[in-house]
Amino acid sequence: MTAGPVDPRLPDAREPDPAEVLAAVVQAVPGVVRLDGGPLGEIGTYLPGRRVPGIRRTADGTDVHLVVDQTADLRAVAERVHREVAGVVPGPVHVYIDDVAPAASLAPPEEL
Repeated sequence: MTAGPVDPRLPDAREPDPAEVLAAVVQAVPGVVRLDGGPLGEIGTYLPGRRVPGIRRTADGTDVHLVVDQTADLRAVAERVHREVAGVVPGPVHVYIDDVAPAASLAPPEEL
């Protein structure tokens, strides 16, 4: 049995937009805390009824803006994000680390 066309009125049945696929790929990279839409939320992809912050696709390529865990190797995270995104979309990929965030969980101090 084959599935019929996706009904765009059903949010759970819709095909993901390429920007949503990229967001999932980027967020799966270790060290990425979140995608960053910029101080005013201006960096993103606008879709019908939703928005994907931190991913902008233009004629010049794909821009990815993110926040990285402060304990991560920033260069390694940026290189991995670049590699992962370049494997999904054609054209140039530009990765921007807009901020670093404190480690999600700090180890408890050792008891004396």
